[in-house]
Amino acid sequence: MKRDSILILPDIRSALNVGAIFRTADAVGISKIYLTGCTPTPTDRFGRIQKDIHKSALGAEEWMPWEYKKTLVPLIKKLKKDGFKIVALEQDEKAIDYRKVKVSSKVAIVLGPEVTGLDKKILKECDTIAFIPMHGKKESLNVSVAAGVALFGILQS
Repeated sequence: MKRDSILILPDIRSALNVGAIFRTADAVGISKIYLTGCTPTPTDRFGRIQKDIHKSALGAEEWMPWEYKKTLVPLIKKLKKDGFKIVALEQDEKAIDYRKVKVSSKVAIVLGPEVTGLDKKILKECDTIAFIPMHGKKESLNVSVAAGVALFGILQS
């Protein structure tokens, strides 16, 4: 089954992480990436290429469809209205193991900022909250690494 898979990156501050996520999104077959809040975009407002994104994306930012939206909640509400299941990747008491997430033909995956995570009001808008089990002393992964683990795990199911 061909999936319409969207990735949403709210407030991911590191351009290098954004570029790496573009590359992973291309590899896993994401249809479109939405960048929101303070997430850097592949080109600035003057159309100039963001070098750090280009460096880690290795060109994927040139063909991966993307769009910038200032705020996240209206985007999530529109996607839900359009039939998308919204899956947040976040540590939360309501979260389930990402390997147990079942998705349909339309899914949007939201990755939050590393330090603060996704706000509770955002999590309330999501259909599913998923987490990656951690077995070491650290509580989380780098956002671009988490994106790779989660995207391949969730979208290949």
